[in-house]
Amino acid sequence: MAEKYLLTKSSEDTAALFGAFDANIRLIETAFDVRISNRRGGEGSEGDEIVIGGEAEGCACAHRVLEYLGRMTGAGEVLDTQTVEYVISLFRDGGETEAPHFSEDVICLTSRGKPIKAKTIAQKHYIEQIRKNTVVLGLGPAGTGKTFLAVAMAVEALRHKEVDRIILTRPAVEAGERLGFLPGDLQSKIDPYLRPLYDALYEMLGPENYQRHKERGTIEIAPLAYMRGRTLDNSFIILDEAQNTTPEQMKMFLTRLGYGSKAVVTGDMSQTDLPSGQKSGLAIASSILKDISGIGIFSFSSRDVVRHPLVRRIIDAYDKYDKAQTVKKKGSRNEEA
Repeated sequence: MAEKYLLTKSSEDTAALFGAFDANIRLIETAFDVRISNRRGGEGSEGDEIVIGGEAEGCACAHRVLEYLGRMTGAGEVLDTQTVEYVISLFRDGGETEAPHFSEDVICLTSRGKPIKAKTIAQKHYIEQIRKNTVVLGLGPAGTGKTFLAVAMAVEALRHKEVDRIILTRPAVEAGERLGFLPGDLQSKIDPYLRPLYDALYEMLGPENYQRHKERGTIEIAPLAYMRGRTLDNSFIILDEAQNTTPEQMKMFLTRLGYGSKAVVTGDMSQTDLPSGQKSGLAIASSILKDISGIGIFSFSSRDVVRHPLVRRIIDAYDKYDKAQTVKKKGSRNEEA
């Protein structure tokens, strides 16, 4: 049995590190098969000594996780289950070399003054891609922050007068529902498809500020079909749910780009609602544009999901099922041949 020790600066830091009912510590103990306890520090110390016991490798990993989580709490970060589980997975998979830097960069402040930061290493790289490139394709499962971070970057660009307006668009493709059965006029029918974009803007700007921008025309939210024939200069343009575009729609959107503009295209290829046999414009674009200068293509994985931890496990389960079905279909075709 081995032991590792870690000193905290204060009992408040210890409490923040351990979490409510020691929830954070329980996650670390389970992940690395160790036992963690705390005791008062030495004479003159205002903090505590955290003791980690177990096999040498597990103790070392748990020690590194606790050190990093301690730096997060010291920087004012609030630890929750999702954050602790992500950090555990990061160190367990050997990604700790980048860990100390991912949460430091504030993208923007919400209407309530809350700082928006990257919560994962992948989100940090995604933000860097948006800053560096004129067009970015962000691919990955639901809950990885693709759209939310793109909206945050757009709002910050508008606040700093880097662009004159924000344009957000989505293809109006039903996820198993019929547009015609929704009540109201065309705008009322379209609004449910654009609701995630409204939600993100409300959080960044506040409802009243958002409404003022909308009335001035500095923020526009519209279905993808409304983009045809336009040239979009000095704009930050976001195409959401792009897996539901046809190749023709995707080409139409990308060729709307004008001078001084930036475009972010987001989508999840596992949630395509196009008719069976119809190719996705996002899939084709990510294939044929990957070597073009000024275009960045970034892919998230289930590890980067920042919703409830269960969402990550659901995504992994569906991915496993889809792969098994693909293998089964290939086997059936080989037998028929």
